[in-house]
Amino acid sequence: MKLKPFLETLTLVQRTKFAKRVKSTAGHLRNVSYGYRPCAEALAIEIEKATEGQVTCEELRPDVDWAYLRNSANPQPQTDTAA
Repeated sequence: MKLKPFLETLTLVQRTKFAKRVKSTAGHLRNVSYGYRPCAEALAIEIEKATEGQVTCEELRPDVDWAYLRNSANPQPQTDTAA
């Protein structure tokens, strides 16, 4: 789900509470949802957490290599293939 449709499901009071939860303002979130302002990476992460994945970092900032960052958070053990 994109940010704009998500915000439209909330009442004005809920939007204000949501904005505080993600350490932003309702006005800034509206600007981000309309594309008037860019979404900072840290805000994208907070939005994804607060929406429980309904709005993803990839949707908010497609220019960031989130797959790399997600994989680096859960590093795979290295195996020795030189045998």
